[in-house]
Amino acid sequence: MAQLDVRQKLEILADAAKYDASCASSGTSKRDSRDGKGIGSTEGMGICHAYAPDGRCISLLKILLTNSCIFDCHYCINRKSSNVRRARFTAKEVVDLTLAFYKRNYIEGLFLSSGIIRSSDYTMEQIVEVARSLREDHDFRGYIHLKTIPDADPELVRLAGVHADRVSINIELPTERGLKRLAPEKDGTRIESAMADVKHAIDDAAEAKKYKHAPRLAPAGQSTQMIVGADSATDGDIVLRASSLYGKYSLRRVYYSAFSPIPDASAVLPLQRPPLMREHRLYQSDWLMRFYGFQPQEVVAAANETGMLPLDIDPKLAWALKHRESFPIDVNRAPKELLLRVPGLGVKAVNAIVASRRWRRLRLDDVARLTVSIAKLRPFIVAEDWRPVMLSDRAELKPLVAPKREQLELFA
Repeated sequence: MAQLDVRQKLEILADAAKYDASCASSGTSKRDSRDGKGIGSTEGMGICHAYAPDGRCISLLKILLTNSCIFDCHYCINRKSSNVRRARFTAKEVVDLTLAFYKRNYIEGLFLSSGIIRSSDYTMEQIVEVARSLREDHDFRGYIHLKTIPDADPELVRLAGVHADRVSINIELPTERGLKRLAPEKDGTRIESAMADVKHAIDDAAEAKKYKHAPRLAPAGQSTQMIVGADSATDGDIVLRASSLYGKYSLRRVYYSAFSPIPDASAVLPLQRPPLMREHRLYQSDWLMRFYGFQPQEVVAAANETGMLPLDIDPKLAWALKHRESFPIDVNRAPKELLLRVPGLGVKAVNAIVASRRWRRLRLDDVARLTVSIAKLRPFIVAEDWRPVMLSDRAELKPLVAPKREQLELFA
């Protein structure tokens, strides 16, 4: 096989990394090089993400160390039996690329993952060496996100957290039966054990902050990713699994990645990808649990009898339509927790309502200025000049509040 140059490797390994969605960069500690020392910053204008048409995040250098792998997970395009072009970076090549791209203002950080070669420990050592060299040899102060390997030595995973802003361990699939069927070489218990190790290490580092020179460990926390639509897991299964992970391991984010059919796919995989709207609805349900005070079982209650969230309306509206007895809610009297349950009211709008009503009684027009569609809210709220008497008694409310379907113009 012909020797690949760095440009060819970059083309292969950047494209191979596009299937990993978990490359957000929020929540890290502030660093910069305005003192004339080091390279990079996590401050200033911040890390703004731009996404290429194929889904790649191009504000971070998002690459794999290698797309070779000793595992044969059915859903992975880089699996051992896959007929794809292989490439591998050395640790020095990744370091040099990161610095060169940063100095040209192409990127503001690095997202590094890898297939597993030789062994989990060997691969993890290479990943950690990239981060160590950037931090210690080049005083790089930009953002680093490392994808860690559950089967690696816990000390190597801890070292990854010492040098990285965020670490992540992919849970892969929502259910244990799905993991055993599609990735039999991976162990769900071992994956969660690694997550627990990272959580304890982060907690210990946070406790040690009272000491001046105590090292920070993954200040942006840890995250994970689930593949949606590769197995038979319902949206209800996924929501409950995500809630469990948030509760047990204090994750910053759970990412949902819609399964995408791959070349030479295994016969056990579905032939079509799930609707992208399903992925979007799962992110909305995630937001309901994290920012709107919904319990996991309440989100699951918004699903239909098959356990799937409706695709034509968002989960909060679906829940409200199933719980008409909880509405209408008086915008001038209701506590913030209840206002957050009103379809069409976001966190900013609710905060504005709570602040404004201290000075005057809010009318329907006042609420309309805070939302995109007042028609969606009218059946669910009471205002100074509005009470939805007729709408509250209407048997079928969905046609009035569901978003209207639009025919897009092909040549607009």
